[in-house]
Amino acid sequence: MINVKHNPMLIVVSAPSGAGKTTLCDRLIREHADMVYSVSCTTRLPRVGEVDGSSYHFLSTEEFNARAQSGEFLEHAEVHGNWYGTLRATVHTAMAQGHDVLMDIDVQGADQIRRALALAPSDDVLRQAYVDIFIAPPSMRDLQLRLWGRGKDDEGVIERRLSQAQAELACWRQYQYIIVNDRLDDSYRTLESIIFAERHRVTRLVDV
Repeated sequence: MINVKHNPMLIVVSAPSGAGKTTLCDRLIREHADMVYSVSCTTRLPRVGEVDGSSYHFLSTEEFNARAQSGEFLEHAEVHGNWYGTLRATVHTAMAQGHDVLMDIDVQGADQIRRALALAPSDDVLRQAYVDIFIAPPSMRDLQLRLWGRGKDDEGVIERRLSQAQAELACWRQYQYIIVNDRLDDSYRTLESIIFAERHRVTRLVDV
């Protein structure tokens, strides 16, 4: 009798702002107890209600830079004057506890991770665990209407987001999977199906 279990996965999801990525990822986390978000590091100050080690790992700029120099981050970037990044050790720890790790990051962060893992040995745990998925809007017009409908941003911000979205959409071929998020429930079922299929892929299974 075949008796196997799946190795934990590192699941990277990217999308232009307004495509529905966060809604889909939050639902995955709610409905799958064995899946957790990766906790990022940041140099910005904690906001009200944020907890170190849960919301973020809050680091000084000096410590962040030192860890970056020593190659401890899978990906890192400066955003609005503060640094953000994902530690390899954080992902390893969560996976060692049996969790699939979900990362909701932009295309630049995904590209950094992809490049880093391409240089890793073929038996590297994270390289073997990696899955990436791109969430796309049905059209730029649809994305524009979604951004307007949120009522959060002024016209200038929306135009910048749309311009950025054009550049991000050009990267979809770099991903293993793409989901066009036309209907949210259908897109969620597709996303969940990808996760289920990857869990049963032979190269991800181990004997128990």
